[in-house]
Amino acid sequence: MRTELETVLPSRVPNLSLKPITNKAAAAAVQGSDNVIPDTSIQNCSIKDCIQQKLDSLEEADLDQESPFFVADLGSILRQHIRWKTLLPRVEPFFAVKSNPDPMVVKLLASLQCGFDCASKSEIQQVLDLGVDPNRIIYANPCKQASFVRFAAQHNVARMTFDNAEELVKIKRLYPGAELLLRVLTDDSKSLCQLGLKFGAPLENVPHLLQTAKDLELNVVGVSFHVGSGCTSEYAFADALVRARRVFDEAERFGFSPSLLDVGGGFPGADVQDGITFEKVAAVLAPALDTLFPASVRVIAEPGRYFVASAFTLCTHVIARRTVKPQDIRPSNYMYYVNDGMYGSFNCILFDHQKVQPKVLVKDGTFKYDETPIEDGPECSIWGPTCDSIDCLVEKTRLPILDVGDWIYWENMGAYTICAASQFNGFKKTEIIYTNTFGV
Repeated sequence: MRTELETVLPSRVPNLSLKPITNKAAAAAVQGSDNVIPDTSIQNCSIKDCIQQKLDSLEEADLDQESPFFVADLGSILRQHIRWKTLLPRVEPFFAVKSNPDPMVVKLLASLQCGFDCASKSEIQQVLDLGVDPNRIIYANPCKQASFVRFAAQHNVARMTFDNAEELVKIKRLYPGAELLLRVLTDDSKSLCQLGLKFGAPLENVPHLLQTAKDLELNVVGVSFHVGSGCTSEYAFADALVRARRVFDEAERFGFSPSLLDVGGGFPGADVQDGITFEKVAAVLAPALDTLFPASVRVIAEPGRYFVASAFTLCTHVIARRTVKPQDIRPSNYMYYVNDGMYGSFNCILFDHQKVQPKVLVKDGTFKYDETPIEDGPECSIWGPTCDSIDCLVEKTRLPILDVGDWIYWENMGAYTICAASQFNGFKKTEIIYTNTFGV
């Protein structure tokens, strides 16, 4: 007998190829975004040319000439938007602001009519300040600060999640007109960040929560879930949909009329070419949605990494080199120190379980962006600039011998990097330069 999950999965995964699409409105949105940050311009050139221009502009007399910098490609975000609309047309993306609250990114996605997943008063305020309608915001934090709930009520941000009875009592007191989504626990064992450790109601708790909501005369309008950040199995989405369908049915038995499904995040970025890709997720998610939920049910999602991971490239300066003797404890031949680290843009290593990949940008004054790396260079480790020994970016890799003054670049640095950067040891947050490669 086929399992419940097998009945919603296609017999084979179709070949969903991304067709070339032009989107003049999307391109215009990029060009109209430069007014969100005063004195900020958007270039129209490749990432390579943008980096080259930045390096050429540096002068030794400039006290900040060694500072690290990002190149943010807004065109990459545009291509991801088109890709989403092509492969998951039924699902409305609500960008997870927490993944990268950069003003230019948020402004661009607002111009593209995306919704927003906000987790705090500050994130809600940022989005509202752009003129986004409150109906395009979901306050997707199941456990909320009371003052933040009051703020949401004052600004008509009605849609919010919950996963426990105490939260319902709080919402009844502060925002009885809220539109609630019950966040259900899923199997996130295949994810790097297992959010189920903190959020999500087990299925056995659902009847009690629905009864509590009914007793409090609150409005449960739908169900949400999250398969975990960095999910490694596309089938986790189908399994979560089966659970969500059960909760929909249970809610209807309690007299509610659920009409909204939030399938959360966990979608891979454009950099993922092997294993779980967005195409594979879409090939499982789209047919399962149509099987389990009628067209009358509105479906949204909370992609964050999907939009921004590959849009940001980080360039760092080699500020010091230490030669390691063979008898030293560490096996590396060289230790390189760069001017951004774990307390800055590389916090993703600690908080987001990411493994970063260094590439040589400038060596001996020669620009080497996108050149084939040397595989037989000496072993080395790469460290951040702070005085903390935890500030190790790469424990072991191979690079050609670098000197102080050379540059290293790091791709796919747009998700959960800038947003959690600190100024520990007095180091400034990294500068961002914007370009648009859409159509370049």
